[in-house]
Amino acid sequence: MTRLSRRGALKTLGAAAAAPLALRNVRPPSREALRRDGLDPATLAAIAEVVLPSEADRAGAVSAFNSWITNYREGADTDHGYGNTRIRATGPSPARTYPAQIEQLEAAARARGASTFPAAPLAVRRAIIEQAIADAKVERLPARPTGAHIATDLMGHYFASPGAQNLCYRAAIDRDACRGLPGSEKAPARR
Repeated sequence: MTRLSRRGALKTLGAAAAAPLALRNVRPPSREALRRDGLDPATLAAIAEVVLPSEADRAGAVSAFNSWITNYREGADTDHGYGNTRIRATGPSPARTYPAQIEQLEAAARARGASTFPAAPLAVRRAIIEQAIADAKVERLPARPTGAHIATDLMGHYFASPGAQNLCYRAAIDRDACRGLPGSEKAPARR
C-alpha cells in the first residue's frame, strides 16, 4: 500500500481543480489544422456521405470525430475498468494511419477517372471504401477509433454516440446526459 504525502495530496487536488478550466479552452480543430494533419474536411465529408445514415447529422459527426482525433493525447492515463485496479495509458494516435489511407482512397478515385475522392460519384466512393475496408480486414466496428481504417473509425465513433442512439430509436434518449429525476418516469420525447 502506498502512502500519499501531504504534498502529493495537494498536487492531486490542484490538478483536479484545474481540469475543468483546461477543458474550457479546448476548441474544435480549424480547417487548416485538419488539412495540415491530412484530414481534409471535404474528404471526411465524402467518406461520411458513404458510411453514415442519410438521416444523420453528418457534418456534426465529422466535426465530433475531428475533435476527438485532435484532442487525443498519447500516453494519457485512462480510467480502470470495473474490477480492474490497473490504470492504463492511451496508445499511439489512430490518426497516424489516416493520411496514408486517405491517399489510397485518392489514388483509387484517380484510377477510376475522378480528379479527387470527394469528386467521385457516390457509387464509386462506396465501392472504393468497401474495398478499402475489406483490404484492411476490419470485421467489427471499433467502440473508439483504432486506426485500422478511417472509414470504420468514423462509423464506430458515430454509432457509439448519443446522436446515433437518438436516431436509432427516434427519441431524445440523450445517453450520457443526466435528465435528473423530475420527469424521469416519462418516456423520452419522440424525434
